[in-house]
Parts: sequence; C-alpha cells; structure tokens
Amino acid sequence: MSVLFLLVPLAILLVAIFVGAYVWSTRTGQFDDLTTPAMRAVHDDGTVTPPPRPPEAR
Repeated sequence: MSVLFLLVPLAILLVAIFVGAYVWSTRTGQFDDLTTPAMRAVHDDGTVTPPPRPPEAR
C-alpha cells in the first residue's frame, strides 16, 4: 500500500511532463503541416525517374 504513495505522484509527474511537451510542440508549430514532409520523401527533387528497363530476352 505504501508503494502507491510513490507511484501515484510519479505517474502524475510523468503525465504533466508529456502534456507540457505536447502543448509546447503545438505552440511552436510542429503539427502545422503534416503532409509536406511525407511527400518530400517520395519526391526528392520534384522529378520522377522511371525504373530501369530489364535487359531484353532473346
């Protein structure tokens, strides 16, 4: 039972830290544009190169 006196405040402290990190990240604009970074990985420089052609079979 006495372990609850340690775990409950520790859990509340961890929740407060995570909520503070979330609030900080939303205020600094971390979640403003979620689409562009994902598309940037697909289109490196805006050009799409076709895959190499396999050698012709005889």
